[in-house]
Amino acid sequence: MVEQLSALDQAPPLRKIVLGSRGSDLALAQARMAECTLRKKWAIEVEIEIVRTRGDEGPSRSGVLNSGIRKAGRKGIFTAELERALVEKRIDVAVHSAKDIPSEMDGALIIAAVLPRAGAEDLLLRKDPASTPITTIATGSVRRQRQTRATNPEARIVPLRGNVPTRLRKFIESDWDAIILARAGLERLGFSPPKFEFEGHKIFAEVLPTENFLPAGGQGIIALQAREADFPVRQIVSAIDDRDTHFCLRAEREFLRLLQGDCDLPVGVHARVVNGELELRTQVFGDGSAAKMAMERGS
Repeated sequence: MVEQLSALDQAPPLRKIVLGSRGSDLALAQARMAECTLRKKWAIEVEIEIVRTRGDEGPSRSGVLNSGIRKAGRKGIFTAELERALVEKRIDVAVHSAKDIPSEMDGALIIAAVLPRAGAEDLLLRKDPASTPITTIATGSVRRQRQTRATNPEARIVPLRGNVPTRLRKFIESDWDAIILARAGLERLGFSPPKFEFEGHKIFAEVLPTENFLPAGGQGIIALQAREADFPVRQIVSAIDDRDTHFCLRAEREFLRLLQGDCDLPVGVHARVVNGELELRTQVFGDGSAAKMAMERGS
């Protein structure tokens, strides 16, 4: 392996870089993580520009938004405006949750770098300790709905949308027994298992086993997207790329591309590097059928 020189010992190709981010608490937390990592590598100015997306529409637009989701699926709903800002050169880099990036991207754009992966698991959140029976579970993900039905067929499943604080608020105000959220997003906002408090309410968090609850492709990964032809920006961003995580993300995205599936389909996929080899586990739900599970390992 070629030893990489510290970027701080090199003259940066640019003095300033603009990161584009959605305006949610989680998106901004992730953008600040990217900003902090870049500042540690390069002596440059890093600015965060908020870009509003369809996925951030407020309650007054919820009917229109949900209609659009039903017509076009959730694919790209959190990324399209960020990608447009990138193509139009209003920002230099778009910071995404990797699971939100469609498996087929604009040909002028690339994933230039990713940060080290956080916990990819889902969490089952409850208001009471685990001894209480679960009869109602809220989740907006079709993957999680199918996984829940496979493990708890008697449970009633209700839809849940919104950013993380909104979902937590809906939960504590409801009569639901549990909701399912991604571990990485919660932890990036300071909410960690086995329990935490939100607006004065205790919430108990159980890590769901990936044997039954494989995550969405890219879950837990922060991706930095850039213009393919913008070599100065790519040089800056590639210096913070976590190679193993990027390798895993490519495998997960390729599986989704071949399957033509994104976060609006009941598909779980997770890759990891084990003893220098890539291990890829997949979970695919058909129409009304049980999940098909598979695991492959190779270099």
